[in-house]
Amino acid sequence: MNLRLTLELALMKSSTEKFVFISAIFVAGLCSLIYELLISTTSSYFLGDSVKQFPLTIGVYMAAMGVGSFLSKYIDDELLEWFIKVEILLGLVGGMSVPFLYFTFDQFSTGTYQFAMLSLTFVVGVLTGFEVPILIRLMKTHYPLKANLANVLGLDYIGALAATLLFPFILLPYLGTFRSSLFFGLVNIALGFFVYRFFTQELSVKKKLWLEIATILCIIFFVLMGIYSGKLLQHWEDKFYTHEVIFSKQTPYQKLVVTKNHDDVRLYINRVIQFSSRDEYRYHESLALIPLHVAERKKKVLILGGGEGLLARELLKHPDIETIKIIDLDPEVFRLAKENPYILKLNEGALLHPKVIPIADDAMRFLKESREEFDVILADLPDPSNESLARLYSTAFFKMVRSRLAPQGVFVTQASSTFHTLNSFWCIYESVKASGFANVYPYHAYVPSFGDWGFVLAAEHALSPTEFEAQVPCRFLDSATVKKMFHFEKDIDNPGNIIANKLDRPVLLDYFLDDFHKLSREKKKH
Repeated sequence: MNLRLTLELALMKSSTEKFVFISAIFVAGLCSLIYELLISTTSSYFLGDSVKQFPLTIGVYMAAMGVGSFLSKYIDDELLEWFIKVEILLGLVGGMSVPFLYFTFDQFSTGTYQFAMLSLTFVVGVLTGFEVPILIRLMKTHYPLKANLANVLGLDYIGALAATLLFPFILLPYLGTFRSSLFFGLVNIALGFFVYRFFTQELSVKKKLWLEIATILCIIFFVLMGIYSGKLLQHWEDKFYTHEVIFSKQTPYQKLVVTKNHDDVRLYINRVIQFSSRDEYRYHESLALIPLHVAERKKKVLILGGGEGLLARELLKHPDIETIKIIDLDPEVFRLAKENPYILKLNEGALLHPKVIPIADDAMRFLKESREEFDVILADLPDPSNESLARLYSTAFFKMVRSRLAPQGVFVTQASSTFHTLNSFWCIYESVKASGFANVYPYHAYVPSFGDWGFVLAAEHALSPTEFEAQVPCRFLDSATVKKMFHFEKDIDNPGNIIANKLDRPVLLDYFLDDFHKLSREKKKH
């Protein structure tokens, strides 16, 4: 009877140990990939080059995992203690990854930041590389090698899948990168403490004391960081933005920030200014009213981007317009336009107007799936600072726009700065031409918050955009101003040899980032 009871207890203990290790494998895989996603996302926000930041992070992370796996062979005993140490250290390093990146970006140059970011990625990768071999060796008493490898690697990959689902749908919109980093640091440390508590009888008293003190100190540190995270983020945001931050929200797609200084209200997306209330009318009149003036029909208008409603405000001045569809990827931008008192005042309630139909969708997907035709299409999309935005200035995208234009329809797109991003502007112009539009007209307007800003107007039929007469109230445009807008001085004229932007060869991103980095270096000199 005693022997039977002993066997049952042994089996129960073995099953429980299996569950503990299986849970540890899943959580370890989850946390490790979350850190990688947090580091690459934060770096793409700061440096604006996701096409480089994500591959760099993945490459360094995977190589570092290989280094960690290789080094693990030198650990011959005390595997359990090593696993607990690695989890606590990984929780500390990974949990502090985003705060560390905020601090580094604030205090040092972008070159130093890039080096620090890659070093951080390498450390996280090495520690992650230790986990799997140690867990496989710890579980050898429960499973044969073939089953052991399959179980550990399978659960680790499932944990990685869970991370990729949690990150965009829950973590970014509800916690943001900063608090997600702290939260999963705590999860990692809790994992180490959980394994420690279960196997505490297998550790010496001295080692127990060390692990308990380290765990408690780490937990206290992360709790304090979580409590003061709001103040820390506010401090860093105040340093990033010259004016008081009155609204800040991380959505699944981007970081939205609204600042205010007296009568100057500004919207930023991923730290890039979208408008200033002091001069936004110059930009929006130029983008909306010039194409409206040359359009023979203007009943149905499509806006791609422009979810804050300022472009729709200008369009609503014209009585001939019957419907305005606004396609913006992020529903939170529509919410901001409808509910934020400062933005609502600026757009004059445009998104609440019965003629306006806001649709949360990707611009390219909408054009591909829609069968509607529009008299006027306006593209008010963000600058091509990453590959997902650069595709919205490709020949393929502009061909989709052509297919959705009604006969005698007119299209215009914002096209970045004609001075600071000269090659980018003319690349967009060449891309519109290469998409098949018979008549393409570049023009520009001076907007103090942005500088000299470019637009590209296109249609299948000839237009006379310089013969402008205001048909609605304007604060900026008149016939003399519009004539000047279609003239390009020698230093901002087409330099030639500019290649059109295509989906499989996004040269616009290279042009834009080269121009942007030159501008950043010039600012630092001053």
